Amino acid sequence: MEMEHHSKHIPQWKTDEVGEIKEKITSYPVVGIVSMADIPAKQLQRIRRSLHETAVLKMSRNTFIGRAIEDLEDSSIINLKDHISLQTALIFTNDNPFKLYKILEDSKSSAPIRAGAITPTDITVEKGPTSFPPGPIVGELQNAGIPAAIESGKVVIRETKTVAKAGETVPASLATMLARLEIHPLLIGLDLRAAYEDGVIFKPEELEIDEKAYSEKLAQAAQSAFNLSVNIAYPTTTTIGPILNIAAGSARNLAINSWVVTPETIGTLLGVAHQDMLSLANELLKKDASAVGSELKSTLTTTPPIGESATDATQVEPEEQGEAEIAKKEEKTEESEEKEEGEESGMEGLGALFG
Repeated sequence: MEMEHHSKHIPQWKTDEVGEIKEKITSYPVVGIVSMADIPAKQLQRIRRSLHETAVLKMSRNTFIGRAIEDLEDSSIINLKDHISLQTALIFTNDNPFKLYKILEDSKSSAPIRAGAITPTDITVEKGPTSFPPGPIVGELQNAGIPAAIESGKVVIRETKTVAKAGETVPASLATMLARLEIHPLLIGLDLRAAYEDGVIFKPEELEIDEKAYSEKLAQAAQSAFNLSVNIAYPTTTTIGPILNIAAGSARNLAINSWVVTPETIGTLLGVAHQDMLSLANELLKKDASAVGSELKSTLTTTPPIGESATDATQVEPEEQGEAEIAKKEEKTEESEEKEEGEESGMEGLGALFG
């Protein structure tokens, strides 16, 4: 009887508040619990404006939020209550939890740190000039632990120094100087404590993704898949071109190595035969200068076979130098008498060698 009497006197606005929270939770696929601690009203308004098209922020009492979650039929969301503490708000969105986390992180802005606050990160003052004119400011900076001096009529920071480490309390003198130096070590914004989607509760560390590293891994995976597909000759719209090119190259190499004459290989085969002929003629020339015709001899002296220098190709033994000079004179006479045909001088030399 006492419980019934008590429930009848619950203010309607409380019932309506819990009902509104329940309605929003069931209307959106993603529900998040965010911390609103130490967010100035001005920055909170800016955050609300930035979230206008992507998310809905709902502030309410922690007891109302907990009651609404308990009253839901979906038992998988009940553990979201564990993340309700201190200054809490709900956020609703149609985006996935990863995008929600990124949106909230991007909406954060830098802010000065107050005297007596505990810094969440190391605070470092960089070496360099300041905008202050010479005066008492130098002593004030030094008293705050910042190494300042006057150089060339300007106040400068003499060296880079960490003036407060993470977890330390910031004294008033340092907080004042950091603000005057426009050093704002804090990031103010909504901290996502947890996000719920489709029966799964995500924590912030699970939602924090290095997009650049993730993109590089995807690109590496795609390249590895492409290489595997090409190497095992697995045709796809992406790999069919390279696979056909490799197959065509292999077929051409096989035809050349097997001396199979086709329109595609005849040029290469003739080139190989021509080079073999020049190499054979060069070996004959080394043994007997008269064994090679004058026209072929001219080719050998101007175009040595592959793997030999021009000096090696034209070098003859000392006792044969006289014959080589006579051959050169005969060669000039024959060239003036012969009709120029303009084709394959090396092939004509092959006829001179064996004809």
